[in-house]
Amino acid sequence: MAHLKTPLQGYLGYRGREGQTAFLLHRISGIGTALFLTIHILDTALVYFYPGLYEEAIGIYRTTLFGIAELFLVFLVIYHGINGLRIAGFDLFVPQRWNIPTARGSFRLTLILTLLLWLPAAAVMLYNLLHHNFGLFGG
Repeated sequence: MAHLKTPLQGYLGYRGREGQTAFLLHRISGIGTALFLTIHILDTALVYFYPGLYEEAIGIYRTTLFGIAELFLVFLVIYHGINGLRIAGFDLFVPQRWNIPTARGSFRLTLILTLLLWLPAAAVMLYNLLHHNFGLFGG
């Protein structure tokens, strides 16, 4: 565990502003997306090899807990994509503009764009979650 102590102290100990937040969100969103893709590939493989087990997995995915996690997953995927474009844009096209004030402003813009894209999707997903799992809205 000692070999994990230094990176964790670096991630959690530094009290940066938008830069550290953007970095941590990008790492978390990348890990979350990779885990989701791994689970998705494995459960899709079940449909061919073990159809009954696949149906059980789908039943688990329809639970409220998974519905809430899916809401956050969609936010993370959208954020990861937009932030990746932000980073690539600075690295490839305007590296001379990569400074603290510009990075702060671009991170804020990334969050605003993420929320603008996520909120409609979240509203539909939340409606479906409340409709199917709790019988609201005529369910």
